Amino acid sequence: MNRRVIAFLFSILLIVPLARAGEVTRWNRVMTDAAAAEQTDPLTESRIFSIVQAAIHDALNAIDRRNQPYREGVTAPSGALPEAAVAAAAHAVLVELLPARKADLEVQFAEALEQMKDKRAMADGMRVGKQAAARLLALRRDDGANRQVVQAAGTKPGAYRPTPPDFTPAWFAHWGKVKPFVLTSSAQFRPAQPLAPTSARARADIEEVRAIGGKTSAVRTPEQSEISRFWYESSPQGWNRIAREVANARNLDEWQSARLFALLNFAMADGYIGGFEAKYHYNYWRPATAIRENGGSSGDAAWLPDLDTPPVPDYPSTHTVLGAAAAAVLARYFGTDMVSFSTTSGAPYAGITRKFWSFSEAAQENGASRILAGIHFTTAVRAGHVQGDLIGAWTYDHALKPVRAD
Repeated sequence: MNRRVIAFLFSILLIVPLARAGEVTRWNRVMTDAAAAEQTDPLTESRIFSIVQAAIHDALNAIDRRNQPYREGVTAPSGALPEAAVAAAAHAVLVELLPARKADLEVQFAEALEQMKDKRAMADGMRVGKQAAARLLALRRDDGANRQVVQAAGTKPGAYRPTPPDFTPAWFAHWGKVKPFVLTSSAQFRPAQPLAPTSARARADIEEVRAIGGKTSAVRTPEQSEISRFWYESSPQGWNRIAREVANARNLDEWQSARLFALLNFAMADGYIGGFEAKYHYNYWRPATAIRENGGSSGDAAWLPDLDTPPVPDYPSTHTVLGAAAAAVLARYFGTDMVSFSTTSGAPYAGITRKFWSFSEAAQENGASRILAGIHFTTAVRAGHVQGDLIGAWTYDHALKPVRAD
C-alpha cells in the first residue's frame, strides 16, 4: 500500500476519537438519568429534554455557527470553551426544571469543570451556556404546560372513560394546548377520525386485542411478551438512549450530536403535543373498556390487559407517534434508515436487549408492542405511525438547518 495512503488512514484513526461528542453525550445521559431518578412522566420529560438540548445546541452554535439557532441572540466571545458552554447550559436548565435533583446535578457539574484547564476560556464558555439556558427557559415559561384541565368521563360506546383495575381519571387533558417546539400548531397533523365503535373493523380490532393482549392470553408468545415489556418504558428515555448509542458508533462531534439530540427531542415533544391534541379531540375508548363492555364475540366482563393502561384516550397511540417521529429524524439525519443497533431497556422492565437492522424496524416493533400489551387498538397504532412520521419529517426540515457544509 502507498505510504501516503497508510499515513492518511493512520491520521484518521488518531483524529476521529478526539472528535467524539464527549460532553454533549455525557449531559444527555445526565439529563435522562436525572428525570428517571425523579420518576418524571414521559410528557414532562419530553418538554424538559427539548429545552435542555435546545440550550446546548444554541450555546455551541454561538461559539461556532454551523446551523440556524433555535433561539436567536446568544453570543460568545472568541475562545470560549465549548465543553464549558455545554455543561453550563445543561446544568442551568436541569436545576431549574428538576430542582429536587440539584445536589446530584451540582456533583456532575463540578466533575465536568474539573477537567477544564483553561479557566478563562472555561468562564467564557459558562457565560455562553447560561445565556442560552436563560433564553430557552424564558421562551418556554408560559407555554401552557402548567395548565389544569379536567376531562369528564364518557358514557356512550366509543367514548373514553377510566380503565380498570384502578379507574384513574384521565391525565394531561391540557397537553394538546401546549405550545409546540417546531410544529405550527398542535393540530397540524391531526389524524383522521377513528373507527365507529360498532363497525366491523372496530369489532375486529377489539377481537385482536382481546385475544393477544389479555393478561391470561393463550396465543401471545414469550417473545411477544418480551417485546411489550421492552418497549414499555418512557419513549424519551428509550429513544435518547438509542440516539446516544448510534451517535457514539458514528463518532459524531459536539456540534453534530447537539443538533441530532435537539431535533430528536423536538420531534418527540411535538409528538406528544400533537398526539394529545388528537387524543382529547376524539376521546376514544381504550381496549379494556371496549372488551369489558362489548365483550367481543365471546364476552369478557373481567378482561384485563397484560400491562397497565395509561389513563389517557386510545387514539392515536402517542407511544407509536414518538417512535415514528424519532425514527424519521434519525433516518434523515444519518441519510439512511438502514442503521443497525442494539439497545437494552430501562425501567420498569430493565435489562432486556434487542437488536434492530433499521430505525423503522424499531419504530414498527415499538408500535406493535402496545397491541401485544393489550393497551391500544391496531387502528390507533397505525394512525400513530402516520402522524409521527409526518412530525419527524417536518421537524427535520424546519429546524436547525445547516448554514454551511462541513
